[in-house]
Amino acid sequence: MVTGIGGMVPPTAGGIGGVGEASEGAATGKDFASFIREAGTDSMETMYRGEEMSKAGIAGTADLNDVVAAVNDAELTLQTITTLRDRLVQAYQEIIRMPI
Repeated sequence: MVTGIGGMVPPTAGGIGGVGEASEGAATGKDFASFIREAGTDSMETMYRGEEMSKAGIAGTADLNDVVAAVNDAELTLQTITTLRDRLVQAYQEIIRMPI
């Protein structure tokens, strides 16, 4: 049962994107471009890992479970990248269609 909300402090207007406070990304020194760059690098590493594990599986030097896991990770990464690309293109097309 809820006993009461008297001890709760409401958020201030400055706490919601306020000018005086640093955002989480700015506090760590990471901007959007860095985030995208790191996500791209991680995606490429996942794809390369899947490819290398596939080669090792064909050569018979890797465990089948490891090969399947790496290939599934690579497939999921490719689907995510493709979906993001499609959404970015769709958003760009919507922006172009906006009346000035």
